[in-house]
Amino acid sequence: MQTNLNMSAARPGSVGVRLIGAGLAAVVLTVVVGCSSGTETGTAPSAAPAPEAFGPAGYRGLVPGMAKEAALASGKLAPAPTSTLDGCTDFSYTGGPAPDPARMAAEDAAEKKAKELRQKSEDSAGAGQVRQGASAREYADSAAKLAGSAKLAADAALASADVAGKREARDKAFAAAGGASFGKDGLRELGAPQDAKTAEGIGAGSSLEELKKAYEPRGLKLGENKRYQLPIAEKPGWSYEFTTTPDGKVGAVSLISSAKCG
Repeated sequence: MQTNLNMSAARPGSVGVRLIGAGLAAVVLTVVVGCSSGTETGTAPSAAPAPEAFGPAGYRGLVPGMAKEAALASGKLAPAPTSTLDGCTDFSYTGGPAPDPARMAAEDAAEKKAKELRQKSEDSAGAGQVRQGASAREYADSAAKLAGSAKLAADAALASADVAGKREARDKAFAAAGGASFGKDGLRELGAPQDAKTAEGIGAGSSLEELKKAYEPRGLKLGENKRYQLPIAEKPGWSYEFTTTPDGKVGAVSLISSAKCG
């Protein structure tokens, strides 16, 4: 009987040990789980924010029509312009391409020359007219004046073509890096950097098929400048402009105003 009593007394003690051991294991497990949950406080890490869309609301805090002074004060643009051709003052985004003084000087010189020659050509218009019955000398003077006027017109045309070439180079550089262009009424063009996309997912590298699928139902058209344009309903006078590449891709995206710089 004594033996049985001793054995019976041992059983509760064994159960108690097992319960205590199980409790300690649960505590240890809880501590391990809490420490390995991703943060010191045990909360799950937050998801990364979605990339900013390039669109009618602007980009990086730069909005259509924004004053140049306010845009520069935002710190989103480089402080020095990259071009002042056509009266438009272009700026790169912060960290973008630096101004090229040689290119800017060439633009300014070409524009000045073209303006001067156009004025001279306009001033010479009508020169060389002679009255009926004029003398041979008068006819000779008239012919010389007409020849001079024709040369001025030809020189002005060549100078304008030079400006057009420099304008095209300026536009390509602007489209490749993105940036902001200002006129007298504020921001008139905003170019998307190469990694930016619209809310519909269109950006540099998108296919022409993707561009048309996203925007043809809303009025996308090929403009006279061979760029696709889409009027922005909520921004009267503003449009999306999509430049495409020879291999059928979107090369650049801009928001552009119908207003001129000057």
